[in-house]
Amino acid sequence: MSFEPGTSPAQPPAPSRESAAPSFASRIHGCLLGGAIGDALGSAVEFDDIDAILARFGPSGLRDFSPLDGGSHVADDTQLTLYTADGLLEALEWANDGVAADINACVWLAYLRWLATQGVAVPPSAPVQPPRWIDSHAALKHRRSPDEACLSGLATGEMGTVLRPVNQDLNGSSTVARSAPFGLIPHIEPATVYKLSADAAALTHGHPAARQGAGIFSLLIHAVTAGLALREAAEFALRHLREEPLQRGEAPDAALIGQLEAALRLSGPADERDTMPETGPTLLGPEDMVRELGEGRTAEQALAIAVYAVLATAPAEPTTGAAEPTTAPGAAEAHVRSALAVAVNHSGGSDTTASIAGSILGAFYGEEGLPAQWLEALDAVDVIRGLAGKLTAVTGA
Repeated sequence: MSFEPGTSPAQPPAPSRESAAPSFASRIHGCLLGGAIGDALGSAVEFDDIDAILARFGPSGLRDFSPLDGGSHVADDTQLTLYTADGLLEALEWANDGVAADINACVWLAYLRWLATQGVAVPPSAPVQPPRWIDSHAALKHRRSPDEACLSGLATGEMGTVLRPVNQDLNGSSTVARSAPFGLIPHIEPATVYKLSADAAALTHGHPAARQGAGIFSLLIHAVTAGLALREAAEFALRHLREEPLQRGEAPDAALIGQLEAALRLSGPADERDTMPETGPTLLGPEDMVRELGEGRTAEQALAIAVYAVLATAPAEPTTGAAEPTTAPGAAEAHVRSALAVAVNHSGGSDTTASIAGSILGAFYGEEGLPAQWLEALDAVDVIRGLAGKLTAVTGA
Protein backbone atom coordinates (compact mmCIF):
# COMPACT_ATOMS: atom_id res chain seq x y z
CA MET A 1 0.00 0.00 0.00
CA SER A 2 1.21 3.50 -0.75
CA PHE A 3 0.17 7.03 0.12
CA GLU A 4 -0.92 8.59 -3.15
CA PRO A 5 0.12 12.21 -3.62
CA GLY A 6 -2.64 14.73 -3.91
CA THR A 7 -5.37 12.51 -2.46
CA SER A 8 -7.95 13.76 0.00
CA PRO A 9 -8.66 10.93 2.44
CA ALA A 10 -12.03 10.37 4.03
CA GLN A 11 -12.77 12.38 7.13
CA PRO A 12 -12.92 10.50 10.45
CA PRO A 13 -15.95 10.54 12.71
CA ALA A 14 -16.45 13.86 14.46
CA PRO A 15 -14.56 13.89 17.76
CA SER A 16 -16.80 13.34 20.77
CA ARG A 17 -14.66 15.52 23.03
CA GLU A 18 -14.69 19.26 22.72
CA SER A 19 -13.25 21.95 24.96
CA ALA A 20 -11.26 19.70 27.29
CA ALA A 21 -9.86 17.54 24.52
CA PRO A 22 -6.10 17.59 23.99
CA SER A 23 -4.95 18.73 20.57
CA PHE A 24 -4.11 16.09 17.99
CA ALA A 25 -0.49 17.19 18.19
CA SER A 26 -0.56 16.59 21.94
CA ARG A 27 -2.04 13.14 21.36
CA ILE A 28 0.80 12.24 18.97
CA HIS A 29 3.38 13.42 21.49
CA GLY A 30 1.51 11.75 24.34
CA CYS A 31 1.21 8.41 22.57
CA LEU A 32 4.91 8.15 21.75
CA LEU A 33 6.03 9.51 25.13
CA GLY A 34 3.52 7.41 27.09
CA GLY A 35 4.69 4.26 25.36
CA ALA A 36 8.29 5.15 26.15
CA ILE A 37 7.49 5.77 29.82
CA GLY A 38 5.78 2.40 30.13
CA ASP A 39 8.59 0.64 28.30
CA ALA A 40 11.27 2.23 30.46
CA LEU A 41 9.45 1.45 33.71
CA GLY A 42 8.50 -2.08 32.72
CA SER A 43 11.90 -3.02 31.33
CA ALA A 44 13.38 -2.62 34.81
CA VAL A 45 11.42 -5.71 35.93
CA GLU A 46 10.91 -7.47 32.60
CA PHE A 47 12.65 -10.64 33.75
CA ASP A 48 11.42 -10.63 37.38
CA ASP A 49 8.44 -12.50 38.73
CA ILE A 50 6.06 -10.74 41.09
CA ASP A 51 7.77 -12.10 44.21
CA ALA A 52 11.10 -10.68 43.07
CA ILE A 53 9.48 -7.33 42.21
CA LEU A 54 7.88 -7.05 45.64
CA ALA A 55 11.12 -8.07 47.33
CA ARG A 56 13.03 -5.35 45.47
CA PHE A 57 10.53 -2.50 45.69
CA GLY A 58 8.24 -3.24 48.61
CA PRO A 59 4.59 -4.30 48.90
CA SER A 60 3.36 -1.79 46.31
CA GLY A 61 5.87 -2.89 43.70
CA LEU A 62 7.59 -0.59 41.22
CA ARG A 63 5.51 2.55 40.78
CA ASP A 64 8.07 5.22 39.92
CA PHE A 65 11.51 5.74 38.42
CA SER A 66 13.03 7.00 41.67
CA PRO A 67 14.03 3.54 43.04
CA LEU A 68 15.93 2.65 39.86
CA ASP A 69 19.65 3.15 40.34
CA GLY A 70 20.45 3.18 36.64
CA GLY A 71 17.84 5.76 35.72
CA SER A 72 15.22 5.28 33.03
CA HIS A 73 16.19 3.94 29.62
CA VAL A 74 13.91 3.38 26.66
CA ALA A 75 14.12 -0.22 25.55
CA ASP A 76 13.54 -2.22 22.39
CA ASP A 77 9.79 -1.62 22.14
CA THR A 78 10.32 2.14 22.09
CA GLN A 79 13.19 1.86 19.64
CA LEU A 80 11.05 -0.09 17.17
CA THR A 81 8.05 2.18 17.73
CA LEU A 82 10.15 5.19 16.81
CA TYR A 83 11.57 3.46 13.75
CA THR A 84 8.01 2.54 12.76
CA ALA A 85 7.11 6.21 13.03
CA ASP A 86 10.16 7.17 10.98
CA GLY A 87 9.24 4.73 8.22
CA LEU A 88 5.75 6.22 8.11
CA LEU A 89 7.25 9.68 8.18
CA GLU A 90 9.39 8.93 5.13
CA ALA A 91 6.39 7.61 3.18
CA LEU A 92 4.37 10.70 4.07
CA GLU A 93 7.26 12.98 3.10
CA TRP A 94 7.44 11.32 -0.32
CA ALA A 95 3.66 11.68 -0.73
CA ASN A 96 3.77 15.36 0.20
CA ASP A 97 6.46 15.82 -2.45
CA GLY A 98 4.18 14.29 -5.05
CA VAL A 99 5.73 10.82 -5.13
CA ALA A 100 3.81 7.67 -4.21
CA ALA A 101 5.73 5.53 -1.72
CA ASP A 102 5.34 1.92 -0.63
CA ILE A 103 4.60 2.35 3.06
CA ASN A 104 5.60 -1.12 4.16
CA ALA A 105 8.86 -0.90 2.23
CA CYS A 106 9.65 2.37 4.01
CA VAL A 107 8.93 0.75 7.39
CA TRP A 108 11.04 -2.30 6.46
CA LEU A 109 13.98 -0.10 5.48
CA ALA A 110 13.62 1.74 8.79
CA TYR A 111 13.67 -1.59 10.65
CA LEU A 112 16.81 -2.62 8.78
CA ARG A 113 18.51 0.57 9.95
CA TRP A 114 17.42 -0.29 13.51
CA LEU A 115 18.80 -3.82 13.05
CA ALA A 116 22.23 -2.36 12.32
CA THR A 117 22.13 -0.43 15.63
CA GLN A 118 21.71 -3.76 17.45
CA GLY A 119 25.02 -5.12 16.21
CA VAL A 120 23.44 -7.43 13.64
CA ALA A 121 24.84 -7.37 10.14
CA VAL A 122 22.29 -6.40 7.52
CA PRO A 123 22.34 -9.09 4.81
CA PRO A 124 24.02 -8.08 1.53
CA SER A 125 20.79 -8.95 -0.29
CA ALA A 126 18.89 -6.22 1.57
CA PRO A 127 18.74 -2.72 0.10
CA VAL A 128 20.87 -0.04 1.68
CA GLN A 129 19.28 3.26 2.63
CA PRO A 130 21.11 6.47 3.57
CA PRO A 131 20.90 7.35 7.27
CA ARG A 132 18.08 9.56 8.46
CA TRP A 133 17.75 12.01 11.33
CA ILE A 134 16.67 9.35 13.81
CA ASP A 135 19.84 7.32 13.24
CA SER A 136 22.07 9.94 14.86
CA HIS A 137 20.70 9.51 18.38
CA ALA A 138 22.81 7.40 20.71
CA ALA A 139 19.91 6.57 23.06
CA LEU A 140 18.35 4.44 20.33
CA LYS A 141 21.49 2.44 19.61
CA HIS A 142 21.76 0.52 22.88
CA ARG A 143 20.80 -3.14 22.80
CA ARG A 144 17.96 -3.55 25.31
CA SER A 145 16.96 -7.22 25.11
CA PRO A 146 15.25 -7.04 21.71
CA ASP A 147 12.79 -9.70 20.59
CA GLU A 148 14.79 -12.47 18.93
CA ALA A 149 12.06 -12.94 16.32
CA CYS A 150 12.48 -9.32 15.24
CA LEU A 151 16.22 -9.81 14.87
CA SER A 152 15.96 -13.13 13.04
CA GLY A 153 13.16 -11.99 10.75
CA LEU A 154 14.98 -8.86 9.65
CA ALA A 155 18.30 -10.69 9.37
CA THR A 156 16.88 -12.85 6.57
CA GLY A 157 17.08 -9.86 4.27
CA GLU A 158 13.60 -10.70 3.01
CA MET A 159 10.69 -8.29 3.17
CA GLY A 160 7.91 -10.32 4.75
CA THR A 161 4.34 -9.86 3.61
CA VAL A 162 0.97 -11.05 4.86
CA LEU A 163 0.97 -13.63 2.07
CA ARG A 164 4.58 -14.64 2.73
CA PRO A 165 5.55 -13.55 6.25
CA VAL A 166 8.93 -14.31 7.74
CA ASN A 167 8.89 -16.38 10.95
CA GLN A 168 5.58 -17.75 9.72
CA ASP A 169 4.40 -19.45 12.90
CA LEU A 170 5.88 -17.09 15.47
CA ASN A 171 3.68 -15.07 17.78
CA GLY A 172 5.11 -12.22 19.79
CA SER A 173 4.07 -9.12 21.69
CA SER A 174 6.56 -6.76 20.06
CA THR A 175 4.44 -6.49 16.91
CA VAL A 176 1.72 -4.87 19.01
CA ALA A 177 3.81 -2.38 20.97
CA ARG A 178 5.63 -1.01 17.94
CA SER A 179 2.39 -0.44 15.98
CA ALA A 180 1.03 2.62 17.80
CA PRO A 181 2.20 5.08 15.08
CA PHE A 182 -0.19 3.60 12.52
CA GLY A 183 -3.04 4.84 14.70
CA LEU A 184 -1.69 8.39 14.63
CA ILE A 185 -2.36 9.12 10.96
CA PRO A 186 -5.50 11.29 10.83
CA HIS A 187 -8.24 11.14 8.23
CA ILE A 188 -7.80 7.56 7.02
CA GLU A 189 -10.31 4.74 7.21
CA PRO A 190 -10.14 2.11 9.99
CA ALA A 191 -9.59 -0.66 7.44
CA THR A 192 -6.54 1.20 6.15
CA VAL A 193 -5.13 1.61 9.65
CA TYR A 194 -5.57 -2.11 10.24
CA LYS A 195 -3.92 -3.08 6.95
CA LEU A 196 -0.91 -0.81 7.42
CA SER A 197 -0.30 -2.25 10.88
CA ALA A 198 -0.84 -5.90 9.98
CA ASP A 199 1.40 -5.54 6.92
CA ALA A 200 4.22 -4.19 9.08
CA ALA A 201 3.79 -6.95 11.65
CA ALA A 202 4.36 -9.51 8.89
CA LEU A 203 7.85 -8.09 8.38
CA THR A 204 8.96 -10.09 11.44
CA HIS A 205 6.08 -12.31 12.62
CA GLY A 206 3.67 -14.52 10.70
CA HIS A 207 1.27 -15.83 13.35
CA PRO A 208 -2.28 -14.50 12.85
CA ALA A 209 -2.48 -13.23 16.44
CA ALA A 210 0.73 -11.23 16.02
CA ARG A 211 -0.54 -9.57 12.84
CA GLN A 212 -4.15 -9.14 13.93
CA GLY A 213 -3.14 -7.96 17.40
CA ALA A 214 -0.97 -5.25 15.88
CA GLY A 215 -3.81 -4.12 13.64
CA ILE A 216 -6.35 -4.04 16.46
CA PHE A 217 -4.01 -2.06 18.73
CA SER A 218 -3.46 0.52 16.00
CA LEU A 219 -7.23 0.75 15.53
CA LEU A 220 -7.69 1.33 19.26
CA ILE A 221 -5.16 4.19 19.14
CA HIS A 222 -6.86 5.61 16.04
CA ALA A 223 -10.27 5.46 17.72
CA VAL A 224 -8.99 7.21 20.84
CA THR A 225 -7.39 10.00 18.84
CA ALA A 226 -10.68 10.39 16.92
CA GLY A 227 -12.46 11.12 20.20
CA LEU A 228 -13.86 7.83 21.48
CA ALA A 229 -13.88 6.93 25.15
CA LEU A 230 -11.32 4.37 26.28
CA ARG A 231 -13.77 1.50 26.68
CA GLU A 232 -15.67 2.55 23.57
CA ALA A 233 -12.42 2.49 21.57
CA ALA A 234 -11.50 -0.97 22.85
CA GLU A 235 -14.97 -2.29 22.00
CA PHE A 236 -14.76 -0.72 18.54
CA ALA A 237 -11.42 -2.41 17.86
CA LEU A 238 -12.76 -5.78 19.02
CA ARG A 239 -15.88 -5.36 16.91
CA HIS A 240 -13.74 -4.65 13.84
CA LEU A 241 -11.84 -7.88 14.45
CA ARG A 242 -15.04 -9.88 14.79
CA GLU A 243 -17.07 -8.35 11.96
CA GLU A 244 -14.88 -6.78 9.28
CA PRO A 245 -13.19 -8.76 6.47
CA LEU A 246 -9.56 -9.49 7.28
CA GLN A 247 -6.61 -9.91 4.95
CA ARG A 248 -6.37 -13.16 2.98
CA GLY A 249 -9.95 -13.85 4.06
CA GLU A 250 -8.57 -15.33 7.27
CA ALA A 251 -10.71 -15.85 10.35
CA PRO A 252 -10.17 -13.74 13.44
CA ASP A 253 -7.73 -15.40 15.82
CA ALA A 254 -9.81 -17.11 18.50
CA ALA A 255 -7.25 -16.58 21.26
CA LEU A 256 -7.01 -12.86 20.46
CA ILE A 257 -10.77 -12.44 20.60
CA GLY A 258 -10.99 -14.47 23.81
CA GLN A 259 -8.29 -12.48 25.59
CA LEU A 260 -9.75 -9.11 24.60
CA GLU A 261 -13.22 -10.22 25.68
CA ALA A 262 -11.75 -11.31 29.01
CA ALA A 263 -9.97 -7.97 29.47
CA LEU A 264 -13.20 -6.06 28.85
CA ARG A 265 -15.20 -8.34 31.14
CA LEU A 266 -12.70 -8.32 33.98
CA SER A 267 -12.17 -4.56 33.88
CA GLY A 268 -15.90 -3.75 33.83
CA PRO A 269 -17.20 -0.17 33.69
CA ALA A 270 -15.98 1.83 36.66
CA ASP A 271 -19.48 2.35 38.00
CA GLU A 272 -20.14 -1.42 37.95
CA ARG A 273 -16.95 -2.65 39.63
CA ASP A 274 -16.73 -3.28 43.35
CA THR A 275 -15.13 -0.26 44.97
CA MET A 276 -13.70 0.68 48.32
CA PRO A 277 -14.47 4.22 49.47
CA GLU A 278 -10.83 5.22 49.93
CA THR A 279 -8.94 3.03 47.47
CA GLY A 280 -11.27 3.02 44.45
CA PRO A 281 -12.06 0.08 42.16
CA THR A 282 -11.07 -3.41 43.25
CA LEU A 283 -8.36 -4.77 40.95
CA LEU A 284 -7.22 -8.27 40.21
CA GLY A 285 -4.04 -9.17 42.03
CA PRO A 286 -0.95 -9.77 39.87
CA GLU A 287 -1.24 -13.56 40.14
CA ASP A 288 -4.95 -13.52 39.28
CA MET A 289 -4.37 -11.19 36.34
CA VAL A 290 -1.70 -13.46 34.89
CA ARG A 291 -3.89 -16.50 35.50
CA GLU A 292 -6.77 -14.88 33.61
CA LEU A 293 -4.91 -13.03 30.85
CA GLY A 294 -1.49 -14.67 30.56
CA GLU A 295 2.02 -13.33 31.05
CA GLY A 296 2.01 -10.87 28.17
CA ARG A 297 4.62 -12.75 26.13
CA THR A 298 2.33 -13.17 23.11
CA ALA A 299 0.43 -10.53 21.17
CA GLU A 300 -3.00 -11.40 22.52
CA GLN A 301 -1.79 -11.61 26.13
CA ALA A 302 0.13 -8.34 26.05
CA LEU A 303 -2.75 -6.43 24.48
CA ALA A 304 -5.24 -7.93 26.94
CA ILE A 305 -3.15 -7.01 30.00
CA ALA A 306 -2.65 -3.46 28.73
CA VAL A 307 -6.34 -2.98 27.97
CA TYR A 308 -7.27 -4.39 31.37
CA ALA A 309 -4.78 -2.11 33.15
CA VAL A 310 -6.09 0.99 31.39
CA LEU A 311 -9.80 0.24 31.79
CA ALA A 312 -9.77 -1.27 35.29
CA THR A 313 -8.13 1.85 36.72
CA ALA A 314 -10.11 4.37 34.66
CA PRO A 315 -12.50 6.87 36.21
CA ALA A 316 -16.13 6.50 35.22
CA GLU A 317 -16.87 7.81 31.73
CA PRO A 318 -19.96 7.98 29.51
CA THR A 319 -20.79 4.76 27.72
CA THR A 320 -21.06 6.58 24.39
CA GLY A 321 -20.03 9.96 23.02
CA ALA A 322 -18.67 12.92 25.01
CA ALA A 323 -15.72 10.88 26.23
CA GLU A 324 -14.09 13.96 27.66
CA PRO A 325 -10.92 13.33 29.67
CA THR A 326 -11.62 14.34 33.23
CA THR A 327 -10.56 17.87 34.10
CA ALA A 328 -10.17 17.26 37.85
CA PRO A 329 -6.69 18.45 38.88
CA GLY A 330 -4.23 15.58 38.68
CA ALA A 331 -6.86 13.02 37.67
CA ALA A 332 -5.24 12.15 34.34
CA GLU A 333 -1.82 11.73 35.92
CA ALA A 334 -3.33 9.61 38.70
CA HIS A 335 -4.92 7.33 36.11
CA VAL A 336 -1.63 7.02 34.21
CA ARG A 337 0.23 6.11 37.39
CA SER A 338 -2.39 3.58 38.50
CA ALA A 339 -2.70 1.90 35.12
CA LEU A 340 1.05 1.58 34.62
CA ALA A 341 1.42 0.15 38.12
CA VAL A 342 -0.93 -2.66 37.07
CA ALA A 343 0.79 -3.12 33.70
CA VAL A 344 4.28 -3.25 35.26
CA ASN A 345 3.85 -5.32 38.42
CA HIS A 346 3.26 -8.91 37.33
CA SER A 347 5.19 -12.06 36.43
CA GLY A 348 5.42 -11.45 32.71
CA GLY A 349 6.51 -9.17 29.88
CA SER A 350 6.17 -5.98 31.87
CA ASP A 351 8.02 -3.80 29.38
CA THR A 352 5.65 -4.54 26.52
CA THR A 353 2.42 -4.54 28.52
CA ALA A 354 3.33 -1.20 30.09
CA SER A 355 4.45 0.23 26.74
CA ILE A 356 1.10 -0.63 25.15
CA ALA A 357 -0.82 0.78 28.12
CA GLY A 358 1.27 3.95 28.11
CA SER A 359 0.66 4.49 24.41
CA ILE A 360 -3.11 4.23 24.90
CA LEU A 361 -3.10 6.60 27.87
CA GLY A 362 -0.87 9.13 26.14
CA ALA A 363 -3.07 9.12 23.04
CA PHE A 364 -6.13 9.69 25.23
CA TYR A 365 -4.88 12.36 27.62
CA GLY A 366 -2.18 13.95 25.46
CA GLU A 367 1.29 14.81 26.70
CA GLU A 368 -0.14 17.07 29.40
CA GLY A 369 -1.68 14.05 31.13
CA LEU A 370 1.69 12.32 31.65
CA PRO A 371 3.74 12.82 34.84
CA ALA A 372 6.23 15.61 34.13
CA GLN A 373 8.87 14.06 36.39
CA TRP A 374 8.74 10.84 34.40
CA LEU A 375 9.16 12.69 31.12
CA GLU A 376 12.19 14.51 32.48
CA ALA A 377 13.72 11.18 33.49
CA LEU A 378 13.55 9.62 30.02
CA ASP A 379 16.92 9.34 28.34
CA ALA A 380 15.43 9.73 24.85
CA VAL A 381 12.82 12.41 25.48
CA ASP A 382 14.35 14.84 22.98
CA VAL A 383 14.38 12.40 20.07
CA ILE A 384 10.83 11.27 20.90
CA ARG A 385 9.55 14.85 20.95
CA GLY A 386 11.49 15.61 17.79
CA LEU A 387 10.00 12.68 15.92
CA ALA A 388 6.50 13.46 17.24
CA GLY A 389 6.91 17.01 16.00
CA LYS A 390 7.95 15.82 12.55
CA LEU A 391 5.00 13.42 12.38
CA THR A 392 2.65 16.20 13.49
CA ALA A 393 3.96 18.54 10.81
CA VAL A 394 3.86 16.06 7.94
CA THR A 395 0.30 14.91 8.72
CA GLY A 396 -0.97 18.45 9.15
CA ALA A 397 -2.32 17.51 12.57
